[in-house]
This record gives sequence, structure tokens and C-alpha cells, in this order.
Amino acid sequence: MTAAGPAAGSGGCRIVVIGVGNQFRRDDGAGPEVVARLSGRLPPGVGLLVSDGEPAALIEAWTGADVAMVVDIMLGDGSGAGRLHRIVPGQSGWPQERPVSSHGLGLAQAIGLATALGRMPGRLIVHAVEAADVGHGHQLTPVVAAAIGALAAAVERDVAAALAAGGPIR
Repeated sequence: MTAAGPAAGSGGCRIVVIGVGNQFRRDDGAGPEVVARLSGRLPPGVGLLVSDGEPAALIEAWTGADVAMVVDIMLGDGSGAGRLHRIVPGQSGWPQERPVSSHGLGLAQAIGLATALGRMPGRLIVHAVEAADVGHGHQLTPVVAAAIGALAAAVERDVAAALAAGGPIR
């Protein structure tokens, strides 16, 4: 994990953006790529970090945050590669029937454990892009690379909304 965890933004709202992934597994590098793009573009005090998605590391990263945003990939059948998703766990659209992460244990397990331990952030938002290929390689596939700008912009909008509201956003 790299960079800083949640810090109070200009509105006093503690926000952290966590890019989850592995830059050596093609599209799995999307989360870290979004964090790299957001570096220097978010207001002072917004935490930016990269994680491999291990549940304990995610819980540590978002503990104490008013708003945590996780940026990751979703696995699908390939037909929706590059499609963006904004998911609030516990609301409709949260995929619970099949694994959506390329990580053995991942976000769903982190959420379950954090809930049991009382270490969930005030609000958790997942921004994801559907992956085309998570095999070995250093570059994103063209379809996922083309979606990174829009994915970063979606995170920026949610950060701005959280700061304007002074706390958790819907």
C-alpha cells in the first residue's frame, strides 16, 4: 500500500480514494492507474493510496474515513469490457451472486469483516471498470485504457460532492 490514508479535506470531511489492483496483470492495474491520474488533481487532504485488495489492508485504509472510494475492476464475461460502474454496497446493483473481483479474497470479504468489527467508513462507494484481460502483462487493454479518464472523472465528482456536503454522500 502506498500514499496517505484518510485525512480531513478542506470541508473537514475525511476522504480516502483506494486504487485496488496489480499493475502486472493487465486490466487489474486500472485502480492504481486511476490513483496515479488523480495525484495532484484532488483537493489537499484527500487520501490517495494503492492496495493489493487484501481485506485487512483495505479495512486499515478506510478506517476513520467519512467517505471511502474504492477503484477496482469487475470481472464479467468480456462483453461489457470498459463499462463503468458506481456501486454503493448494500444498495441495488451490489453483485453478491458471483465474484466480481480478480483478487482471491477481496472487497466483499473486507466489507463483511469491517462490518463485523465496526470499522466501516461512513460511506463506501465502489467505482469499477469491467475488465477485458487480467492475464500477465504491464499494459491495460485498449478498451479499459480508454475508460480510465472517465473513471477518474467519476471519482473526482464524488470527492467534490462529499466535500460540498461535508460528509457522506449518496
